[in-house]
Amino acid sequence: MRLLVDTPRGAVRAIAVVLHGGRETSVAAVRSTQLAVLRMRPFVRSLRRSGQADGLAVAQVRYGVRGWNGAQRSPVADVEQALDELAARFPGVPIALVGHSMGGRAAIYAAGHDGVRAVIGVAPWIEQRDPVRTLAGRRVLIAHGDRDRMTNPRASAAYARAAEPYAESVTFVSIAGERHAMLRRARLWHELSTGFVLGVLFDRRPEAGATDDASRVLSGALAGQPALVV
Repeated sequence: MRLLVDTPRGAVRAIAVVLHGGRETSVAAVRSTQLAVLRMRPFVRSLRRSGQADGLAVAQVRYGVRGWNGAQRSPVADVEQALDELAARFPGVPIALVGHSMGGRAAIYAAGHDGVRAVIGVAPWIEQRDPVRTLAGRRVLIAHGDRDRMTNPRASAAYARAAEPYAESVTFVSIAGERHAMLRRARLWHELSTGFVLGVLFDRRPEAGATDDASRVLSGALAGQPALVV
């Protein structure tokens, strides 16, 4: 596992941890040039640009291997180790997890860590028996493109409903016309993820420069609306 942390100029007041996707089964090493890793760089830039003035540090976890690997749940141990290291380095600082695909699934499993306050899953890989109790007391946003064929938007919506009795709030957002790569409406994905992190960790309202769609959805998600379409 490799942990990269970008810190703001002043004190670190909160941390966003960005988690990339992977494969169902693989013990091959993760490389920085792999598409799953590169896909998260715009999310990192958005978080860094919008959050640095508030004291947001942005951490990137690069797993040891590419796969989930069944019962091994390989990336989960990496994420938990990263959270332990961040908690030791920045004691008491609240954390948001932002995960795509397999990274979204890893975020769900690791969400029970003491420092986690928010979980954002973008096009997450969700299975029926994935845990919901790890989200107890957390603020959760799950966004999924309605044309995704790599991971299942219906599974994400069902998981969001199952998590409602446990999480502080859960919002499922269906993004019309989008697929797993999140390219057609890329800016919207970045604005939703960044806006939710800043809204939960810093009580910030959607930025003035955000698109109308992002502002509407963020306002609803931060108010705890359970389901939204954009």
